[in-house]
Amino acid sequence: MRGFAIIVCLCAVLAGAVLPAKAGPTLVFDARSGRVLHAEDATAPWFPASLTKLMTAYLTFRAIRDGRLTADSRIVNSELARSQPPSKIGLPLGATISVDQALRILIVKSANDVAVMLAEAVSGTLDGFVAEMNAVAAELGMSGSHFVNPHGLPDPGQVTTARDLGLLTAAIIRDFPQYDDLFSLPGVKLGKRYMRSHNPLLGKFEGADGMKTGYICASGYNIVARATRGKRSVVAVVLGAPNGKERKETTETLLEQGFQDAWLKSA
Repeated sequence: MRGFAIIVCLCAVLAGAVLPAKAGPTLVFDARSGRVLHAEDATAPWFPASLTKLMTAYLTFRAIRDGRLTADSRIVNSELARSQPPSKIGLPLGATISVDQALRILIVKSANDVAVMLAEAVSGTLDGFVAEMNAVAAELGMSGSHFVNPHGLPDPGQVTTARDLGLLTAAIIRDFPQYDDLFSLPGVKLGKRYMRSHNPLLGKFEGADGMKTGYICASGYNIVARATRGKRSVVAVVLGAPNGKERKETTETLLEQGFQDAWLKSA
């Protein structure tokens, strides 16, 4: 994995990406009402990294809702999917898994090959899926976002904002509550392998129940995190943390302040 991290960093440098400052954009909002509790640089452009997979999941949910796929549909590991760099599950060419299993792996393992498998299953081609990503982003009001791939590997054209990720997360929660449990899975099995979630808050922070982490050198450590206590649900978006420890601590602080309405009390 260390070697892959170096490759990702090199890709970002070659693409002309600028490494993030220590303090990146943040956003906190009430998941039920949509009320923004806190925002800092929330419209600043940022590389989403694997937070891109939230959009990939959302489009897959829509495809199931619209009858283009079912949870039991089998999706194929194509040559293009197989060629993706890690993180990946590395199925043989032509192997299949169900859409349900693919969604679990997408969120828990953040597998880039599975992201491409889902993209091709939803839209027929990768280019078709990317076009659909951008159309849905526009539909949701994600005016600061542009997508070029379904997984978030480095590309200078793949950008988003904390605000836009908040809009996407709110849409997932609002439109597809039946998939809530998917984002809180501590791990997923594939054959004899057990893959643990990258979300550092699950089981550690009171009420933590999703959503997704992401990292490339050009973005720093990103997270969209949700926690629920009683009837209250709060989402925090943290982009560009310098390391995993600070990402976790910053997110926990923002979520706790959200539950306490800290910003309203200090106004």
